[in-house]
Amino acid sequence: MHVVATAGHVDHGKSTLVRALTGMEPDRLDEERRRGLTIELGYAWTALPSGERLAFVDVPGHERFLGTMLAGVGPVPAVMVVVAADEGWMPQSEEHLVALEALGVRHCLLVVTRSDLADPAPVVAQALARLDTAGLGEVEAVAVSGRTGQGLPELRQALDRLVTGLPRPDPAAAVRLWIDRAFSVTGSGTVITGTLPAGTVSVGDELLLAGEPVRVRGLESLKEPRDTVTGVARVAVNLRGHDVPGRGHALVTPGGWTYTDLVDVRVAHVGGPRREAAGLPRRLTVHVGSAAVAAEARPLGGRVVRLRLARPVPLHLGDVLLLRDPGRARSEARVLAGASVLDVRPPALGRRGAARRRAAQLESARLESALLEPAAPGTAYALRLHRLLRAADLRAMGVEPDTPGTSGEWYADPGHWKDLGRRLVEAVRHYAAGHPLDPAMPIEAARHELGLPDRRLVATLVRPPLTLAGGRIAAGPGGLPEPVARAVERLRRDLAARPFHAPDAGRLAELGLGPRELAAAERAGSLLRVGEGVALLPGADARAAELLSRLPQPFTVSQARHALGTTRRVVVPLLEHLDRAGLTERVDEVHRRCR
Repeated sequence: MHVVATAGHVDHGKSTLVRALTGMEPDRLDEERRRGLTIELGYAWTALPSGERLAFVDVPGHERFLGTMLAGVGPVPAVMVVVAADEGWMPQSEEHLVALEALGVRHCLLVVTRSDLADPAPVVAQALARLDTAGLGEVEAVAVSGRTGQGLPELRQALDRLVTGLPRPDPAAAVRLWIDRAFSVTGSGTVITGTLPAGTVSVGDELLLAGEPVRVRGLESLKEPRDTVTGVARVAVNLRGHDVPGRGHALVTPGGWTYTDLVDVRVAHVGGPRREAAGLPRRLTVHVGSAAVAAEARPLGGRVVRLRLARPVPLHLGDVLLLRDPGRARSEARVLAGASVLDVRPPALGRRGAARRRAAQLESARLESALLEPAAPGTAYALRLHRLLRAADLRAMGVEPDTPGTSGEWYADPGHWKDLGRRLVEAVRHYAAGHPLDPAMPIEAARHELGLPDRRLVATLVRPPLTLAGGRIAAGPGGLPEPVARAVERLRRDLAARPFHAPDAGRLAELGLGPRELAAAERAGSLLRVGEGVALLPGADARAAELLSRLPQPFTVSQARHALGTTRRVVVPLLEHLDRAGLTERVDEVHRRCR
């Protein structure tokens, strides 16, 4: 299926044309039919000569209903611009075109109606020239008469060519179904309708509406029950678990979008005099999809603006917004500009000059990432702004990671990651200088020092000359201060001949090994402490277990003392250490045996 919206001045025959093409009445309200004036969005559909199904969203042309027109056009990929041959280009023709330009619509068909009342050629030339200046390029034009049917076969062929050239939507994309109509059906509950531009919705899916979970109870597309609908499509969704929402809310994939009420955007030049961001009024209405949300604008510098929205809306990087001045007189241009979303999670602005620096950062990131990602903002761009992001954060911003993460689920900007590695080396060395007897930096202290959100990031950053052991980071192996290292070496010489004859407190003090020094040597793996003030060489416990295994089993403390050639002061804590290590076990109050 394909979906096309209408656009054009009031009473130029948009609804008449849809009626002639589809045989359906797009005006749903009695008041519309009585007055001959479209007030609300209308829907109709037909089959094209190729067999493709085409749905129309018919919009009001009157200036009073610009907001309704924008709600209909916002989610739709292509537009049929309608101009009457007997009146030509009119004010609402211009306002609608400016809106299409601001929304970034690039697929258009020009239809000149009422060709039975006037020569359509001058109007075709006039309208094509204006469409060209709006950046729509080569637009096909067809002259028709909805009253006589003249030109309708050619129009059907032109519509076929239009939809054939539309980009193919991704059926696996995150769903964002903007609601253009919502109502309650007795016995069924809430029903919403909208244009699904991409993605897939199926019966039973759990989606989010205004941030709250809802379940899809049933689906229809063009009045036909469906189990699954894939964009682009007109779709009606029967929901379980929600009251009737208003137009402008969206049904979205959980985790697929960022709900935000604060965005940084870049204002685009749209029609009329060139407008800098500083010239925007402070209070605006922001249109996206079918939503119209009040907002406050704060220029940051150049074309970059921060918008604070009256309510959160689901957005992606690169989304296009339309900025409108709701207080401007209808005789003036109310569509001010289009704006592309640069950041959906902007930081707070603090000190003087922060706004200007933020604008420069966004422009720099945009220009640099365009060299790598010309099509749309991608991973490199998002990481330039946020430095560290989870894969889930990237997806919620509309960026699908295409490479493995830097550390598990985390992605890092390469330049920032390199700087973090350098800072970690400096932090560990600074910590060692301040803690000579405990030089290895706890990983949690390093995380705090670097301002990182996850300890795993710190572990991934550890590279030579750093080492990680026991949850602590050292600058190289060992890491003992020189005086302690010399004292440990003298102790090694003492224990060389009698490995289980641990020196007493006096000898340890003589060597310069107090409690803090012994603890540092133990952390560095240079000594084995089996009890308070009892220090042996690393591996002494395994050697002791080997010697004790040669004794008749079970054995007593006294037998163990003689076998190891040591004192009771040493053998008792050593045997308790062997018990904890699982090398020996108690048989009774007196005896042990080797395992």
